[in-house]
This record gives sequence, structure tokens and C-alpha cells, in this order.
Amino acid sequence: MGYVGLPLGLEFALKGFNVVGFDVDERKIPLLKQGKSYIKHISEKKIKQAVDSGKFEAVSDFSRLPEVDAIIICVPTPLNEHREPDMSYVVDTAETIAKYIREGQLVTLESTTYPGTTEEILQPLFENAPITQNKGKNKFVVGKDFYLAFSPEREDPNNPDFNTSTIPKVIGGVTKNCIKIAVELYNNVIVKTVPVSSPKVAEATKLVENIYRSVNIALVNELKMVFDRMDIDVWEVIAAASTKPFGFNAFYPGPGLGGHCIPIDPFYLTWKAREFEVNTRFIELAGEINTYMPYYVVENAGKLLNKNKKALNGSKVLILGAAYKKDIDDMRESPSLRLIELFERTGAKVDFNDPYVPKLFKMRKYDYTMKSVPVTANNLKKYDLVVLSTDHTDYDYQFIADNSQLILDTRNAFERHGVKSKKIQKS
Repeated sequence: MGYVGLPLGLEFALKGFNVVGFDVDERKIPLLKQGKSYIKHISEKKIKQAVDSGKFEAVSDFSRLPEVDAIIICVPTPLNEHREPDMSYVVDTAETIAKYIREGQLVTLESTTYPGTTEEILQPLFENAPITQNKGKNKFVVGKDFYLAFSPEREDPNNPDFNTSTIPKVIGGVTKNCIKIAVELYNNVIVKTVPVSSPKVAEATKLVENIYRSVNIALVNELKMVFDRMDIDVWEVIAAASTKPFGFNAFYPGPGLGGHCIPIDPFYLTWKAREFEVNTRFIELAGEINTYMPYYVVENAGKLLNKNKKALNGSKVLILGAAYKKDIDDMRESPSLRLIELFERTGAKVDFNDPYVPKLFKMRKYDYTMKSVPVTANNLKKYDLVVLSTDHTDYDYQFIADNSQLILDTRNAFERHGVKSKKIQKS
């Protein structure tokens, strides 16, 4: 019941389906039962409507899995410390389902992963499910006794133009029966389903979508570093290039990649490609450039302070924005968290502000206990440097500029809001 599973479950419930939302996080269950939201862009009104209708129930008891006809898996697929796929969440969930799977159920995986996951990991587990669930059968047969498909999530939190139900959905089934049944299910809540020939194609589709973004963002990040040396404003260049009505799509530089997809997904393909003795040099180079961007920001911060006769070591730094993109509370893979680590490593004293994130909490890579510092005139004046990492629309950019000593803007946010000052440097 996270950023993918919760909105999808609500869509089914509000269309009249009986939905059971499973989660291992016991803290979420009472909140959902009360109709409360723990994700900013998912409205409590929608949750309460689903709960009050009697069509949506949140539980942590997985023994209830046999009650449902369709099981949709929406769990994280992060990278481990070696930047290789961490499939533990998928495997643990699939093993739990295998204990309870019954004849006639559809299982769909939505977690972004490498091509082959559905058929290599899930299918064998379900085909060899415990005999007690198999009604005397020696083995389940996919496409006959149960149905299996992959349909990648395409969530974009807080996108005003698209939501779960209005984004076309790619679906790949293991057999013809699998794809037929999966398409029938999603047709009830999704504006358009796009069936493809296999789970591998669907798995690869999701990776291509995010690798496309990763590579293009890496390109503008590299151009930014080159143009900085040439004293050329990359933002002005992109704005000018965007006037071309064909053959150019604008991407913008930043302090690094964030979100659960773009910083992670390309490495799922590069890892799988090694099995086929293929070197994905282009994709890996893009990953290297994007991974380097927080270091570049810290380097620029040191240069800016040095120009003003200050050292980064011992300076007080305020980072504006903890979320990975503006106007949401999602901190997954946020470059701001990396920036905090890197600034602290140089000896700087770091605080943060985010109107949507009151405090930082333990995550897979980080264990911060910092609380958001209010953006007041007195507070801003205390910091040697303010670093704009996430360009929330809630920020009063003129007020921040008026009351800060120095500003490093990684999003070109101040200029976009009509604020100009000698205190501000783009990064």
C-alpha cells in the first residue's frame, strides 16, 4: 500500500471491486482504516470514500490471500550496495503468495525489474506451490490453473495531467489466457490497456521508458558542466533550443536523479545484459554522470564560499527541499539526501527545509533524524550558504533571496520566478 499499490487499490474499490490492501507495515493499517493518508498527493477524501463504501480494507494478515481472485504485487525493487538488483522484496512476496495461491487466481507483478523476472522467479514458485493448496494436483499449470502477467506501474506522483486510471497500461502475460484475463481486469479501471506478446516485453518497456529519461538527463547534466566552463547559461541554451517545433524534447539539469525509477531502473538492464555478455556502455555512462551531479553541486558550493573568503569546512549550509521533485513528500532516492551526506563529509553543518517533509526518517541508505528548519528571515541569515535542491512552488523565492547570504540554485528556480540577485549562483 505504497505509492503504486494504494492508488491502484483505490481505483478498483471506487469502481465497485472488493479490494483487500496488504502491507507488512503495521503502522499503515489503522491509518487506512480511519480513511487517513500517509502520502501527500493521495487525498484522504478518496481513501475515506473507498473505506466507507465497504469496498476497501487494509490488512497485514496474508492468510487472507485465498479470498481474492487477483493479486497485484507492488513492492520496491531497489539496488543493493553493489548497485545490483535487490530482488528480496519480490522474492519474499512471491514466496508468501505461493503459500496461499489457489486455483483460478491471477497474479500480476507491477514492480519495475529486469526482463525475465516474471517467468524466472515468480512462475516456478507458483507452479510448485504447496500441495495443500493444489487440491491434489502435483503441479499448477500456468495459464490453466493460475494466471500470471507483468504490467509495469507508470505512476508520476502529483502529475496534474495524469493519474493511475488515465495512464495507458502495458500488459504482458505468460500465456494467451494470462494476457486475456489480465487485460480484462485492468480494463475496468484503466483508460487504455496495451497488450504485448510476453512479460519480457512488458518488463523491457518500463526500462526503456526510464532509460530514455536517464540518458537525456545525463546529456543535459554533462552539457551543463561543459557550458559552465565556457561561461554559457545552459538554461538559456535549452530555452532557445526548445523553440524548434520538431526533433527536440527539452530535458533539464539538476542536482542528481531522484525517485524510485530513473536512478535505479537502468542498472537492472545493465545487470541482466551481462548474462548475455553485452556491455551497456551508453547506459552506464549516463548513470555515472547522473550519480556524479551531487558531487558537482558540492564542488560548486566550495568554490562559491571560497570566492567569499569562506571555507566549506565549518560553514552552515541550509538545503531547501528533501523530496526528489517539487510539491510532493516522496524522498525515495532524493539527491538532497546525498547532498546532506556529502556536505557533512566536508565538515559543513547541514540543516534542511521542506514544506512537505517535517522530518527525515530512516530509509534504506540513510538514517537521518533531522527536522525541517522554518524558512524565516532570522533563520536564513544564520546560514553561510543556502542550496536550492527541490524547487517547491510553496517557496517565496524573493523572500529567500532577500534574507540569505549566498544561494546555490541547482534548478534555475530563482530566475524562473523572476528573482535576480548577485547572491545567487546557478549550479
